[in-house]
Amino acid sequence: MRMKDILMIATGGTIASKPTENGLQPSMTAEEILMRVPALEDKCRVKGVQLFDLDSTNMRPEHWLAIAALIEEHYGEFDGFVVTHGTDTLSYTAAALSYLVQRSIKPIALTGSQKSIFTEDTDARRNLLDAFSYASDVRSHGVCVVFDGKVIAGTRARKMRTKSMNAFSSVDYPELAALLDGRILRYFYEPEMQPRPSFYRALNDRVFVLKLIPGMGADIFGFLTDSVDALIIESFGVGGVPCYGDEDFLTAIERWCGAGKTLVFTTQVPYEGSDMGIYQVGLKVKQKYDVIEAYNMTLESTVTKLMWILAQTRDPRRVREMFYTPVAHDLLLF
Repeated sequence: MRMKDILMIATGGTIASKPTENGLQPSMTAEEILMRVPALEDKCRVKGVQLFDLDSTNMRPEHWLAIAALIEEHYGEFDGFVVTHGTDTLSYTAAALSYLVQRSIKPIALTGSQKSIFTEDTDARRNLLDAFSYASDVRSHGVCVVFDGKVIAGTRARKMRTKSMNAFSSVDYPELAALLDGRILRYFYEPEMQPRPSFYRALNDRVFVLKLIPGMGADIFGFLTDSVDALIIESFGVGGVPCYGDEDFLTAIERWCGAGKTLVFTTQVPYEGSDMGIYQVGLKVKQKYDVIEAYNMTLESTVTKLMWILAQTRDPRRVREMFYTPVAHDLLLF
């Protein structure tokens, strides 16, 4: 069997960091990273590209677009892609790429590490080997996160631990596969992708997440009106808005929707999603106003999907239609 050609896109992060007097800082090049994993020579042919040298805290939508553009530019030259990335915003980048590069027959595997590859005691080498093993397999396709022996759909990954090696979990969706000593154990069959994916080249970053806390006032809406096109409200439990003996929140929602802006409700709870129809505090809002509910989507997917949609349309009916159309396992409709 022909050895696969894989493009590694390095963006910085802990995996590429070296210690400095001011703390860890990304400074290792793609070539330096690859040199520390000589076992890759037996798996595939690799070309490394240093696209960024960022702590992933500094990752922004413009960087997601640049990664997608580089994949599009080289899509015909390589059999798969590995993106090395800091863990803090890796799940946002994985979700964004799931919308910017849709139905790819070639794998786009994102990985990183909790400890730098510069050190001996690190998870970086295993994660890299696993990512390249997955990207080199003929049955792999689409955007995914490969971390700690798990393969997670790009729209379902979330960082759940700040220091442990098993940092990422698949939220409300099965893991796609596991890697054991370089061998891939697939859990279920996925439908065929298209020979060339659909690439998108724009995002609207005027999206804001508002996390409700007890006692918060509805006047916060007024501060956001001029700078935000879509507001995601992280509500309590299965979803709803507080009523402190008045209808201030309902009035604010009515004004927001009346201005043609998008309003999405989700939950602060990590698992099992929202269901605004259960309690009066949520049902009243859902019945009366033109709001969208995220259900079992992750926050990362909710944010990046809205950025992708709003770059194409601001028409409320079209926004709703596109949001409720599943992409890459992001939304399970019951």
